[in-house]
Amino acid sequence: MTVRLLLADDEHLIRGALAALLGLEDDLVVVAEAASGPEALAMARAHEPDVAVLDLQMPGADGVKVATSLRAELPGCRVLVVTSHGRPGHLKRALAAGVRGFVPKTVSAQRLAEIIRTVHAGNRYVDPELAADAISAGDSPLTSREAEVLELAADGAPVAEIAERAALSPGTVRNYLSSAVSKLDAENRHAAVRLARERGWV
Repeated sequence: MTVRLLLADDEHLIRGALAALLGLEDDLVVVAEAASGPEALAMARAHEPDVAVLDLQMPGADGVKVATSLRAELPGCRVLVVTSHGRPGHLKRALAAGVRGFVPKTVSAQRLAEIIRTVHAGNRYVDPELAADAISAGDSPLTSREAEVLELAADGAPVAEIAERAALSPGTVRNYLSSAVSKLDAENRHAAVRLARERGWV
């Protein structure tokens, strides 16, 4: 049986090398490639792959957001996320989105091929080290709204701009930011963003 793959990574060199290496496997065939979240979704709709191998960090929509859409639109497509940022919160979000595999980019192409087969067979594979980190880190204390507002604040945008982008009043944005800073025991919102990112909570 041939497993049809979609590869999505905004780093062209990595994606091309991966496509070439996986293409050497007798039972794997790369049917589509993408460089962004929206492109990955469009390619998945067009080619209906068996397994989508998605980079966690992509322009337009990250791998977890793409996985959420794929689960709704193409439930037969298994999703495997590869990342160079294996933070605990990312893994928990990925599993909640129905991702079947979560591995670091340091994995060899041969090992990745084995994991693709595992995921395609309906099983789950999570890198043991990433899993151990996620367990020891605990759950995020932030509500989804606090995390969203904190993420919008990451590039230093003023409160008024964050309010507009989040469709909230400036006062509500200040409350969410204040709550997030307090929960993370941070000095200010910039420190809160840094802490939340380190733990993969935003």
